[in-house]
Amino acid sequence: MAYDYLTDLNPQQRRAVKHGVRDGSAIGTGPLLVIAGAGTGKTKTLAHRAAHLIANGVDPHRILLLTFSRRAAAEMTGRVKRITAAALGTGDIDLAWAGTFHAVGVRVLREYAHRIGLQPSFTILDRSDAADVLDLERHNLKFSKKESRFPTKDTCLAIYSLTINSGASLKSVLREKYPWCVEWKKELRKLFNAYVAAKQQQNVLDYDDLLLCWAEMMNDPALAEELGDRFDHVLVDEYQDTNRLQSKILLKLKPDGRGVTVVGDDAQAIYAFRATTVRNILDFPSQFEPPARIITLEQNYRSTQPILAACNGVMRFARERFTKNLWSERKSKQKPFLTTVADEIAQARYVVEQILEAREAGTMLKSQAVLFRASHHSAQLEIELGRRNIPFVKYGGRKFLEAAHVKDVISVLRWCENPADRVAGFRVVQLLPGIGPAIAAGVQAEVEARRGRSDVLASIEVPKAAAEDWPGFAKLFARMRKAKAGWPAEFGLVRRWYEPHLPRIYDDAHLRMADIEQLEQIAAGYGSRERFLTELTLDPPDATSGHAGANTRDEDYLVLSTIHSAKGQQWRIVRILSVIDGCIPSDLAIRTPEEIEEERRLLHVGMTRAQDELDLIVPQRFYSHQQARFGDGHVYASVSRFIPASIRDLFDRQHWGERIPSLAKAAKKSGPITDVPASLLRIWR
Repeated sequence: MAYDYLTDLNPQQRRAVKHGVRDGSAIGTGPLLVIAGAGTGKTKTLAHRAAHLIANGVDPHRILLLTFSRRAAAEMTGRVKRITAAALGTGDIDLAWAGTFHAVGVRVLREYAHRIGLQPSFTILDRSDAADVLDLERHNLKFSKKESRFPTKDTCLAIYSLTINSGASLKSVLREKYPWCVEWKKELRKLFNAYVAAKQQQNVLDYDDLLLCWAEMMNDPALAEELGDRFDHVLVDEYQDTNRLQSKILLKLKPDGRGVTVVGDDAQAIYAFRATTVRNILDFPSQFEPPARIITLEQNYRSTQPILAACNGVMRFARERFTKNLWSERKSKQKPFLTTVADEIAQARYVVEQILEAREAGTMLKSQAVLFRASHHSAQLEIELGRRNIPFVKYGGRKFLEAAHVKDVISVLRWCENPADRVAGFRVVQLLPGIGPAIAAGVQAEVEARRGRSDVLASIEVPKAAAEDWPGFAKLFARMRKAKAGWPAEFGLVRRWYEPHLPRIYDDAHLRMADIEQLEQIAAGYGSRERFLTELTLDPPDATSGHAGANTRDEDYLVLSTIHSAKGQQWRIVRILSVIDGCIPSDLAIRTPEEIEEERRLLHVGMTRAQDELDLIVPQRFYSHQQARFGDGHVYASVSRFIPASIRDLFDRQHWGERIPSLAKAAKKSGPITDVPASLLRIWR
C-alpha cells in the first residue's frame, strides 16, 4: 500500500471502519450502527469503511451505498476513489450502486419493471405535477364543487404522501395531523384511488411511488432474496432521516443484518413532517439477533468546546437517546451568548449591528449565518438588512423546478419522452398562442389515441391564432419522438423553439432565459434524456437566477436559513433568532411528547452549525398571529424551555438595551429606500 489510510482516523472512527474485517476478508460481517454526533466526521468514516472493504477484497459492484442527496453520494464516491487510489495504487473504483434511496429505487424499478407490473419507460412526477394530477381527479369527482370547502390539491397530496410514507392509516393521519379534514375521509379515500389509477394509466410514478413500489416488491421473498444476494455490504448514511418504507427496504434486503452498516445521529432527527421516524435508528440494534454493534463518535472537529458544552446541555434532558458527550480539542474562553432584546425589531437591529461589527473585524458575510425555526421569523431582519444594504441569500424558499419557465421546458421534454403524461402535455400545448384548456385536452386525447406517434400533431387542426406556430411545434415533437438528434442536442432543439415564446408569456424574459441556459448546461452532464429527467426530479437545484442568487452578483453575502435547511452546513458565526417558547419549540409542534423532543433536536442541530461563535437571541416580546385578534398581537416571551436555568451558566448572558420605538419611525428617519440595487431587491423579494 502507498500509505496507511487508517492513520487519518481517531480510535472510534478506526473501530467503525475495521468492524468485521479479519485476515483480509470482509464478507458477511455483522450489523453495525455508528452513532455519529454533529461534526464528528461521519462522511469521512463511512467513506473510509467503504474503501477498507474494497481494500480487503470486496467487489465495489457488490457494495450498495445509500445517501440522502445526490451531492452526498458524489462526495462519498469521490472520497472512496481517492482513498483506494492512494492506498492500493489502482485506477478508478466504480461504486456502481451509490446514490440516494430514490435514485437507486428508480434503477431497481426499471430493471425489475416487467416482473412487478410496471412499464420501464415510466416518467416521474415532481411534487407540483403530482398535485396537478391529483387536482384533475379532484375536479373529475366534483369534490371542488362541494358546498363546504374541500382540501386544496397541495393539502390532499400532503395527506396522501404522509399516509404512504408513514404506514399509518388515513384515519389516524387525518385525526393527528389534519383534524380539519376528518369529515372528508371517505371522499379522500376515493380521490386517492382515482389518483393511483390515473398514474397507472399515464405510466407515471410520483416521488413516493419510488419507495412504495420498491418496498412492495420486497414483499416477494424470491425478489427480495435475489436483490439482496447482489450485495455483500449495504452502507446507509443519515439513518435517522429514514422513513418506514426505507427501513423496510433495508431489513428485507438483509434480514439477518450481515454486511449492514448504518450511520446517523438520533440527536439530528428533525424531519418527522416528511414522515421520517427517529424510531428507525433508536430501534435498529434490537432488530437483529444478536443485536447490532454500536460505535459512538464523540470527537467533534467543527466547534469549540464551550459551544459543545452548551449543545450537550440541551440534549441532556432528552427523553430517549443514545448517550454521547461531544468534545473538541478546540479550546476557547468564549462561551456562546444568550442575548435578550426588547422585541423582534430590536432583535433585527441587534443582529445587523453584530454582523457588521464581525465583518469589520475580518469575518466575511459568507462566514456568518442567521438561523430560525420558520421562514417568517426572519421578516423583520430582512427589512433591516434591506435598509442597511446588506446582501443575503435565504434558504428554505422557492426551488428551481418550481419556476414556471423551467417547468415549461421540463414539460416539453417529459411529454416527448412519455406522451401519455397528461400534466406535461396539457401544460405544453397551452404554451402556444390561441390554445386554452379545452383545445389542449382535445390534443392530449388525440395524442394518446394514436399512442404518441411522431406525426400525430401534424394532422391536428388548431385555431387560427395558433396556426402560424403549430407546424414548428409539430416538427419539434416529431424530431424529439424519433430521438435522432441525440442528447443533449435535443435540449438545444427545445430551447430554440421555446426562446421566442418566452417574451410573450413572461415579462422578465431575459432573467428567465438565464435559467434555461443554466438548465442546458446541467443537461449536458447527463447521457440521455431519460437520465436527465429522472435525476433532475429526484435532486433539483436549489434556486433560480432571480431568487436567492446573491452569489452570482455580490462577492460576499449573508446566509439566512431555516434550521431544517441548514442541516449539514457550518459557519464560523451562527446566530439563532427567537429562542423562545412559541418559536423554539413552535407553538404548533407541542401537542405530543414526540413533537417536543423533535423541537429539542432542532435547536441542537442549529447550535451545532457554529464553529467559533454562537448567539441565541431572546426577544422579550414577539408578535403572535393567534393573539392578533385580541389586541396588537404582541405577547411576552420566555426563554425556550430547552435552555432551563440549570444550564444557563454554560452561556454568557447579556442584554442589548437599545430601545427602538418602531421600525416605521426608524425608516422614516432614514428616508425612503431609493439606492438599493435592483438585483438585491430581487433577492429580498
